[in-house]
Amino acid sequence: MIEERRLTTEEKALKINLTHDIYGCFAEIGAGQEVAANFFKAGGSSGTIAFSQSAYDMKVSDSLYGEASRYVCEERLLTMLETEFNTMMIRLPEKYKESRFFSFCNTVESLNYHKTNQGQGWVGIRFQSSVEGKTNDVILHIKMHDNSHKAQQEALGILGVNLIHASFFQCEDMNLFIQSLIHRLPRERMEIDMLRVSGPDFEDADNRILALNLVKRGMTDATMFDLTGNVLQPAAALYKRNILLMRGRFRPVTKVHIDMIETGKKQFLEENGVEDENVSVIFELTLKDLTADGKISDKDFVDRAELLGSLGYTVMISNYLKHYKMVDYLGSLARGRKMGVILGIYNLHTIFDERYYDNLPGGLLEAFGRGFGHNVKLFVYPANNVENGELYSLDDIRIPSHLSGLLQYMKDNNKMAAINGYDKRLLHILSDDVLSKIRAGVSSWEDDVPEEVVKAIKYFELFGFVKEAFPPNMEPALIK
Repeated sequence: MIEERRLTTEEKALKINLTHDIYGCFAEIGAGQEVAANFFKAGGSSGTIAFSQSAYDMKVSDSLYGEASRYVCEERLLTMLETEFNTMMIRLPEKYKESRFFSFCNTVESLNYHKTNQGQGWVGIRFQSSVEGKTNDVILHIKMHDNSHKAQQEALGILGVNLIHASFFQCEDMNLFIQSLIHRLPRERMEIDMLRVSGPDFEDADNRILALNLVKRGMTDATMFDLTGNVLQPAAALYKRNILLMRGRFRPVTKVHIDMIETGKKQFLEENGVEDENVSVIFELTLKDLTADGKISDKDFVDRAELLGSLGYTVMISNYLKHYKMVDYLGSLARGRKMGVILGIYNLHTIFDERYYDNLPGGLLEAFGRGFGHNVKLFVYPANNVENGELYSLDDIRIPSHLSGLLQYMKDNNKMAAINGYDKRLLHILSDDVLSKIRAGVSSWEDDVPEEVVKAIKYFELFGFVKEAFPPNMEPALIK
């Protein structure tokens, strides 16, 4: 294993070329024929490469893969993989009976001449691990950060070789697989913000855990998946959408969380330009919120993801500890659309804490300018006062007097508002208390969480629940 990790790009390409039963094709749109070129330069490629092509002209691309409104997108990549793999099977039926076929494809927008764009694209492979076996897919979305077209081409070539080599030699160990993908590709050069695997060789792989590992390993700052566990590429999924964000630990998700999102969304829909059919509701978990005793538990993370998915919500994992960074990131994806952030009153204290922004030259004002600009509005949910148990809302908030003007500015300019119509009976619910009750076997926790969540916790024995008294005929309603 250690020796495999240290192979150079050329050595990996040569190893594949010299493995007699690996045979495939390359189709690359944009950024040159950099992946295929590595195999040609390594030597021995005649036994590995069926053909290599690049459809730079849109009309040529359309003639091969059908007309498209967008060429650098996941849909185009999937069409390429399917078309090229099937083409090999039809053209080379005898070869198919003695080889493990693969089709490697990418559709990439590299840095333009004026350097006014972000290099990014979709990369994938469809491959067989056994002769005439069923196929597996690996799909990636990348961002390229080198500041020259040539360097981005080189990085893409390295990634492609890494992907093909890992697919044939390292797919049994997903940790090693991920590590191999980024070999010789530091984050400063390339970012992988979406990774999805499928097929018989990946039956035990959970794409949500792969998404988590992208963030844990610093390969990206944020990734997301939907209620079915399908990993999404944030920029594609949220393109020109109205985003409604709620951050939290959700350990577990409770009735107060649901009340926050439902009442907050109701007010968000009253904003100009916000339509229900164009709103994406996101529950975000940060790495810090996933950490316990200095470690991140994959099981604990999946438990929370299952519960949020059971309620039909999209989940995002990020490394953005500070609110303004998360909002700034999502704002860049929304492309000028209105964005809402739902938060509890005590989280607002943190946002107005000047110590939070010591790393910024402009301090708190810079953070507010970057994170809470023209198209962002905060919706503040009240709580019971931790000191006396009385209602504590935006109208009562206590912040340093010299910041009261900034608070008033936010209110006066439609950048902040108190959430109305909330259920006062739920304000006593705290996730930590619910978690303690579950672990202690105190049944009253069931009153504090949605019915779907109660069923899921019991059925899957989440968060330390023991299924002793669980009725055998009670089935979980995981997806509405």
